[in-house]
Amino acid sequence: MTDSIFTPRRAFLACATATLALGLTAGAALAADKYPSKTIEVVTHAGAGGGTDVTTRMMMMRARRELKADMTVVSKRGGGGAVAMNYINKKKRDGYTIMTITPSHLFTIAMGKSVLKIDDLVGIARATDDPQLLMAKAGKFKDAKAMLAEAGKRKLKVAGTHVGGIDQVTVATFANKAGIKINYIPYEGGGHIVTNLIGGDVDIGVLNLSEAESQIKAGEIQPLIVLAKKRMGPLPNVPTSVEMGIDATFSTVRGFVTLKGTGDAELKTLEAKLVCDVSAYGTD
Repeated sequence: MTDSIFTPRRAFLACATATLALGLTAGAALAADKYPSKTIEVVTHAGAGGGTDVTTRMMMMRARRELKADMTVVSKRGGGGAVAMNYINKKKRDGYTIMTITPSHLFTIAMGKSVLKIDDLVGIARATDDPQLLMAKAGKFKDAKAMLAEAGKRKLKVAGTHVGGIDQVTVATFANKAGIKINYIPYEGGGHIVTNLIGGDVDIGVLNLSEAESQIKAGEIQPLIVLAKKRMGPLPNVPTSVEMGIDATFSTVRGFVTLKGTGDAELKTLEAKLVCDVSAYGTD
């Protein structure tokens, strides 16, 4: 994410500072309608079961308690986030619509395929920073070296989400650096990738750990390569791309934004409660 959306901060300090700010402005807030006083929509472009969908629902379940208001997830899939951005652009700037944002949205904006520009969005909180992994059906390849050897003989079918999104950029960069050719197959979300990976319809899936953790534990899916500089704590035996001499590192950063023009009081409330919320499950 760019600093224009998310200003770096430690979660605890942000939570404490934002909560203090709320207390200082409480008197003024009493003069107006209490916020929030109705359901807040959380808009996502992700399919069910994917990392973005999971992150969004985790945040929503906890933030309901912090905000003392109902929240509902609204799925607007398509166009690498373009459909979701078009949807929120039609909403009032009143704090009752927020959106989960990912690199796919930023790519879509950069390519001029969104009605919104980067300056039309205001950051609320960062949620996760998940390294991308290349995974296969358990038993399909002995290890990462075996997968690369097979890729030298034929085009592997690689599953990801959205044409032109973070997954396709990840795969294209990795293939270029590794000197292999692949056939990219887009799906609606991480859940669909997992299903088709286990079903044998594709050779490799680009996934985050959160999208396939249960299938890994069940022995159905095998993580082969972490596209990062350092190994992941939960997967200590899975090598990184850098270890293998392939300079391709990618992660999916997810956060929450709303529309520029939203009132300061509403923004302060959202920042205080969502920053407290995401820090509760280990992010900063």
